Amino acid sequence: MTDVNAGEQKADGRPGAGAELVQGMAEAKARRPRRKDIRPLVHLLPFVKAHKGDGFAAAFFLLFSTGATLGLTAAFKEVIDHGFAKGAGAEINSAFLGLGAVAMVLAIATALRFFFITRLGERVVADVRRALYGHTLTLDQQYFLKTRTGEVLSRLTTDVSLIEQLVGASASIALRNILSLVGGLGYMAVVSPKLAGFIVLMVPVILAPMFLVGRRVRKLTVTAQDKFADAVGYAGESLDALETVQAFGRERASAGRFGGAVDEAYKASVRRITTRASMTAMVITLAFGGVTLLLWSGARLVLAGEMTGGTLAQFAMLAVMAAGSIGALGEVWGDVQKASGAMDRIAELLNAKPDIAAPPAPKTLPVPAQGAIAFENVVFAYPGRPDLPALNGFDLSVKPGETVALVGPSGAGKSTVLRLLLRFYDPQSGGIRLDGVDLRDASPEEVRARMALVAQDSPLFSGSAMDNIRFGRADATETEIHAAADAAQAAGFLSALPQGFDTPVGERAKTLSGGQRQRLAIARALVRQAPILLLDEATSALDAESERLVQQALTAAMEGRTTLVIAHRLATVLKADRIVVMEEGKVVEQGTHAELFAKGGLYARLASLQFGFEAA
Repeated sequence: MTDVNAGEQKADGRPGAGAELVQGMAEAKARRPRRKDIRPLVHLLPFVKAHKGDGFAAAFFLLFSTGATLGLTAAFKEVIDHGFAKGAGAEINSAFLGLGAVAMVLAIATALRFFFITRLGERVVADVRRALYGHTLTLDQQYFLKTRTGEVLSRLTTDVSLIEQLVGASASIALRNILSLVGGLGYMAVVSPKLAGFIVLMVPVILAPMFLVGRRVRKLTVTAQDKFADAVGYAGESLDALETVQAFGRERASAGRFGGAVDEAYKASVRRITTRASMTAMVITLAFGGVTLLLWSGARLVLAGEMTGGTLAQFAMLAVMAAGSIGALGEVWGDVQKASGAMDRIAELLNAKPDIAAPPAPKTLPVPAQGAIAFENVVFAYPGRPDLPALNGFDLSVKPGETVALVGPSGAGKSTVLRLLLRFYDPQSGGIRLDGVDLRDASPEEVRARMALVAQDSPLFSGSAMDNIRFGRADATETEIHAAADAAQAAGFLSALPQGFDTPVGERAKTLSGGQRQRLAIARALVRQAPILLLDEATSALDAESERLVQQALTAAMEGRTTLVIAHRLATVLKADRIVVMEEGKVVEQGTHAELFAKGGLYARLASLQFGFEAA
């Protein structure tokens, strides 16, 4: 028989099979555009504009330092023509003082340029990370059915690091060398138009291979990033299920699969590095070969008396500067294209729009909250399975303060009811109302603020026990946190920890037992002070003693709240105000335990199986 989670998907909304996750990853990569230009970098402009001060300061000192660099060649010309050539000590002293002054200005301008451009880069990258993570948290469950968490993390880490390299270093290097190239060529035209014409003819010959090979570098970069995302994604899955991997003795197989993915990423990176190295060697060879030819021509002009030795030296410095700029641009162009590929992936995530969002003018839920819930002829099928509805004509009305239990066989649609109520999804037809307001007309944040969830395996976080409880409500006071822990039967074991409520509980609170984690999750739900409590198999994985304590905590938590309880253990819902029996996405029976058992229907059969006696 199909398991409930296979029919309804996991509590986080993702498919149950790892193969489906891998397929979703492949589909995401197939949709990813592979641009041959750097237009995706335009998406960085809003982040740069937010820090215009640093940008203008960096640009100013960039221009200033470039001017000082060009001025250095003029000062060097003066040293040769008016110092060495005339042989006067005063002339030499004056020329070298001028050279030293220009060098000092260059040093200060370069330092300030580095400071402002680096600070701008760090600020922009921090803003990109914040925006990317913040936007990811707004995406709905449907997005994560198609995109693996490992790929999202790859964009938050690897791709953002490439952007950091671009903004913090490569962009500055590129701009500096472009200005040096343009300024150097312009100055050379003033110093010697004849030799400058020779340089102009050489530039296209040097730049052509850089751009042609650069396209190949970018394609290989995207391939390497995809291979690395595969490795990260698989590693995340394996570590997330480490106990299962070890229990089945699959450590070597998992390590081998991860190693294979890493090797594929390595091979793709080596191909990119080889291509980029070849491009760099080609550009530098052409550039300095041209400089050698240029100096030979200039030397003949000096011998012919058409220019001075200082002028040739200045022109040679300008030519070396221009050639060095072209070589540096050849190297940095690969970084620019890598960053362009990374920004393409980041922009894809930033531009993703959640299907579940507040309408332009959301309706405000009534105040004070009552906790009335109504499902009206709801039809819903999970994305990718439109022909297999999880709910099909589902109707349910829950009064404020009422405790309603949802029971039924696996795949009946029970967990789907809670997901729709939390508005993780919207139904294809029908409506869901909270205190009389259709959920689609309200803000999802406001809807969820009125609910507290305790799931079968409620995720907890690293940090202290107090941090985990306060996760339910950020402004909760210590008094409220202790009161919630006490009501959840958690205060005793939390106080006994080495540092009490401030004791770190480890990743996912693995230092606590299953029952302790559930009571901590209940305390987190209670401190939220929400009028609606949602319990999804909150005690099914516990031993008898832990279940007794957790059940006591839940009984206290239900007081004064509208409560929806999902349970396979019918013994835990016998005291519910009403039991709703579901099958194939519909309500087939409802009433109290005694009423339903007396009918002899589906509930009676389920009760007979669990309690070990025949239905009346």
